[in-house]
Amino acid sequence: MRATEPFPAYPGQPSEGDSPEPGGLLDVLKVAAVVLDADGRITLWSPQAEELFGYTSAEALGRFAGRLLVHEQHLELVVDLFRRVMAGGGSWAGVFPVRHKDGGTRLVEFRNMRLEDGRKGVYALGLATDQATLRRVERDLALSTRLISQSPIGLAVIDTDLRYVTVNPALERINGLPAADHVGRNVREALPFLDVEAIESAMREVLADGIPILDRESTGRTPADPDREHVWSVSFYRLEASNGKVLGVATSVVDVTERHRATAEAARARQRLGLVADASLRIGTTLDLDQTARELAEVSVPELADVAAVDVLDSILHSRAAVAANEGSAVFRALAVAAAYPTDAVRAADQPGEVARYDADRLVTRCVNTGRPVRVSHVDADDLIRIARSPEAVGMLAAAGLHSYLAVPLIARGEVLGALDLKRLRNPEPFTADDEVLAGELAARAAVCIDNARWYQQARNTALTLQRSLLPQEPPDPPGLEIAYRYQPAQAADEVGGDWFDVIPLAGDKTALVVGDVMGSGISAAATMGQLRTATRTLADLDLDPAQVLRHLDRLTDPMGQTITTCVYAVYDAPNTRCLISNAGHMPPVLMRRGRPPELLELPTAVPLGVGDVPFHTTTFDLHPGDQLVLYTDGLVETRDQAIDARLNALLALLAKPPRSLEETCDMLLHALRQPGDHDDVALLIARVQP
Repeated sequence: MRATEPFPAYPGQPSEGDSPEPGGLLDVLKVAAVVLDADGRITLWSPQAEELFGYTSAEALGRFAGRLLVHEQHLELVVDLFRRVMAGGGSWAGVFPVRHKDGGTRLVEFRNMRLEDGRKGVYALGLATDQATLRRVERDLALSTRLISQSPIGLAVIDTDLRYVTVNPALERINGLPAADHVGRNVREALPFLDVEAIESAMREVLADGIPILDRESTGRTPADPDREHVWSVSFYRLEASNGKVLGVATSVVDVTERHRATAEAARARQRLGLVADASLRIGTTLDLDQTARELAEVSVPELADVAAVDVLDSILHSRAAVAANEGSAVFRALAVAAAYPTDAVRAADQPGEVARYDADRLVTRCVNTGRPVRVSHVDADDLIRIARSPEAVGMLAAAGLHSYLAVPLIARGEVLGALDLKRLRNPEPFTADDEVLAGELAARAAVCIDNARWYQQARNTALTLQRSLLPQEPPDPPGLEIAYRYQPAQAADEVGGDWFDVIPLAGDKTALVVGDVMGSGISAAATMGQLRTATRTLADLDLDPAQVLRHLDRLTDPMGQTITTCVYAVYDAPNTRCLISNAGHMPPVLMRRGRPPELLELPTAVPLGVGDVPFHTTTFDLHPGDQLVLYTDGLVETRDQAIDARLNALLALLAKPPRSLEETCDMLLHALRQPGDHDDVALLIARVQP
């Protein structure tokens, strides 16, 4: 056979193009082959023998092996072993000290055996390798085998065709499959229940570029635990022989489910803390009951629920008495509904402002009656009937996908105010005990704000009712004057103030026009306002000069305590078409004359009532048909972000617009100058001289 000719194929041999490269283990061991004839002369000498013993083939061939390689003291033993092997006494294996060409001694592992050719010739074959190298390889293999078999980490070796070659016991346990169901199969065949596309893609990537893929998370369910989703940290490494040949891929698998759950739980805990912190900032920004309820509903979605509703017991809105827990029905007033996205579940809830009575078997009724949360992790048909407000609502909630429900009571100062009603639709997770605790925390914080708002609203309604009762209900039509007036309480969540106006008929076809402002707010300010209005009416009947009226009011104010009041008092004398006016620290009235721009009346400087013995002055001027006098309190023009001069100029600019009725003028001024959330009330009085 010529040297250039290929070896003949053997059964199962790969084609020439697919001929595998030799393995690298023999290269590591550097096994030397030496053949001796029956006389002990060297007849064959491999290149590995040259490297191991130091002699070239020219130096070794034909030489007696014992003389070349064995020290004198060992020669007799070696010759005896050689005779036994050649006599058919079997092979011999062991470690023997060999003389190297450099004079040193090497411990070499030998395997010697007898050979016989076709002509009955007898030879001895010796296979040898360096003992240190062999022991190192043995230790490495033993260590690797032990580590793989006993490691708690799932390990596998996969060939270049992505088929399992070996699987350790840990991976058997992780996958729930014995090694026999892995070996020889690819990932798709062995683990069809996992994301095989991603796994095989990662393996091919590592085989191609040799760059390891580390700690890639994978999720799924295996036969080892089919009812629970697991998370694994998977790494892939390319395996190469010492000569660079790619052998396949090694993969390590660590079950990190518990760590992942702990991390997720920590993230949820941070989210809960963030939600509570957010609620502390967003709930209770005003003392408006409806706004506070809306803030609670809105902060609950979507982090806690898909739909949230806030309902209070109707009785708490009309009484300050605590409502004791009971077993009967309950009447609710809906305050707010919020949703994470548009859904019919919102229409299924009671709309804000609606009042509904629910029987004791309803879940929300049980919640307020017992003062304890009601949680239904998995809602069924019977639960829906006890949740929905009507049979139609049952269908809407079912169609929307309601699957979990939670109601927590709103409790403040030991009193049950109502309930926070939570529903999950698209959120696939059922409400848990942790969700119940979080909802209870939100409800507890909001309940105090709701309770403050309803107490404030009751006090405010009382003060407002008192104030409105003290204002003129229907001022008379004064001689020679057309009158229009407005009173508007503060729009912000503050108590009502002490602003008032009055139109007082006097003898001789005279009319007193009064606008005042008691500093402060609430019932105290309203009561003081009532006293001053009564005193003003009494003094007006005496037909006193306006300055004298203010002087008497100033003296009456002092016994009322630290009460500061501004007031402007004017008397229109219809027969003489003139006006007498005096100002006690009040905003300057506006005089409007036909053909002239509106102007602020320049009145002598004076201080508010209650400051002390300061003289007041009366100013007299003529009023002609069509002239208008505009009296107002500071709530019309004062703001926190603009200078008072700019606001007064805005008032004059509005009054300079084309003529309109007095009623229209009142509405126009309030609409243009008032802002949402203004913190002061307003009294406005406009008088126009009739022809």
